[in-house]
Amino acid sequence: MNLSQTDAQQPQPLSAAPATPCGGRGVVACLVILAVLCIDQALKVYVKTHFWLHESYEVTPWWQILFTENRGMAFGMDFIGTAPLAIFRVAAVAGFVYLLLRAIASRLPMGFIVCMAMIIAGAAGNIIDNLFYGLIFTESSEFAAPAELVAFGEGYGRMFEGRVVDMFYFPLFTWPDWVPLVGGRVFFNAIFNFADASIDCGAAAMLLFYHKTLGRVMGNGTKQETEEHEEQTVASSEA
Repeated sequence: MNLSQTDAQQPQPLSAAPATPCGGRGVVACLVILAVLCIDQALKVYVKTHFWLHESYEVTPWWQILFTENRGMAFGMDFIGTAPLAIFRVAAVAGFVYLLLRAIASRLPMGFIVCMAMIIAGAAGNIIDNLFYGLIFTESSEFAAPAELVAFGEGYGRMFEGRVVDMFYFPLFTWPDWVPLVGGRVFFNAIFNFADASIDCGAAAMLLFYHKTLGRVMGNGTKQETEEHEEQTVASSEA
């Protein structure tokens, strides 16, 4: 990510309608999305087919590969149905793709384009789990062999019933017992996947380095529509 192209750069006015992605920004966005999806799915398929559920492998004392599944919330949270989450994600990705196309057409900073591509790719990676993993994998279990890839439609569930695979766990340290409220608990006990990390890193970098650009992107549509309406009104009155 070229962080030298931050909000200090003055981009062209944001286009009102998306254009076909072309040039360096469009190519970079496509490559980022493809790379994130390939890495995310490769990791998930490997863990799903080689680990028992809740099996862990210690990489370092503060980093483990710990296989868990959830219905689709980030960082292993699980308190809402799979289908509503998948539908929400599809709608969110569609909205971000529209904004990405507008940003590319308007030649906004390359770093901003990369951040948006990372968010889109991360959300799409978890959508793939929700949509298809229930159709193509057998059930993961703590007591049986790891899951297997099966013929389409012969998995453990239906479309929208797939569970998201998580595996990254960083138990950095345990709070001392005397610390109020959190004593004895592990600091940062969330379990997440590569797609979650892509979303969070993209969003964090966008807010830190491109918050002004983001404000223009989010607010430009309404402003531009108003200006176009005023121009049409003036043109009609002159006619």
